[in-house]
Amino acid sequence: MIIFGTKGYLYQLAILTLVCGGCGNPAAHTLRKRVTKFTLFFVPLFPFSTKYATQCTFCGTEQKVTKEQAEQLMAHGAGGPGAPTHGQPQQQPYQH
Repeated sequence: MIIFGTKGYLYQLAILTLVCGGCGNPAAHTLRKRVTKFTLFFVPLFPFSTKYATQCTFCGTEQKVTKEQAEQLMAHGAGGPGAPTHGQPQQQPYQH
């Protein structure tokens, strides 16, 4: 008997101030990366799906973004060397 499946991980990459496409308010948006990994006997082996999205903290609207757009937003939000660390990736993912 072989037991296999998937497990999802949610990483919060940054918190950015953007104008929301849903409500039009300049509000904080969380930039998130969702990784789904293939598991064998409950051990995560390799990722087979990675998706990026921003979510407005004011109205909750979620917008999918590409990997390149996410990297640009992180570079823009981090502000370069010597910037505050609130835009840096967290060490532990949220698991669901």
